[in-house]
Amino acid sequence: MNCYDVTGPRLRCVLPFRAAPTEVGLLRRATAKQLSRWGVPGPTDEVELLVTELATNVVKHVGEGAAATLILERRGALLRLEVHDKSQETPQVRAGGCDQECGRGLHLLAALAVDWGTVLTAEGKAVWCEVSISEGQACRRVERAVETLEAYQAANGGVVAHKAGLVESAVELIADLLYWTTARGHDPDDILDRAQMHYEAEMDAA
Repeated sequence: MNCYDVTGPRLRCVLPFRAAPTEVGLLRRATAKQLSRWGVPGPTDEVELLVTELATNVVKHVGEGAAATLILERRGALLRLEVHDKSQETPQVRAGGCDQECGRGLHLLAALAVDWGTVLTAEGKAVWCEVSISEGQACRRVERAVETLEAYQAANGGVVAHKAGLVESAVELIADLLYWTTARGHDPDDILDRAQMHYEAEMDAA
């Protein structure tokens, strides 16, 4: 499987493939090899899993033998994965639980990726996701959480405190966010489940 490199401000690798179960394994190995060439320090197992799900979705929902393309693009601390195919039918995440028939790959994208989405192209569509590949992600999340909680305390007229005070502020902030999700028409249990999935995926990758 050949990779076409594009160098410059970003590192880019283009991998054309045919939608077939045998090609999925080749894509996974080609991805691991490319990440090694780029010296990517992040969770390669997680990236390979996302590549597997993106490619498998093409096999399932576009059709075996369909022409498709995987694009890997390193943008600083982010790795972007795009799978292009010739179908303009966009995938949908279904509410509630999921199994292999209801978009398991999309739930994994939502759980493992920093961000993801679908865009229509002139020839079909692209499903993309971005994964953090920088080191020290957990430390930055903790630092960001402390900054958010201190700002939350200050906005509510409280004295910025640590330990027990921040724990209580965390509980109140989470409750406020659940009220906000409900007001926006979202299921608060779904939001909590997604947050837990993010946390567990990052802890497993650490």
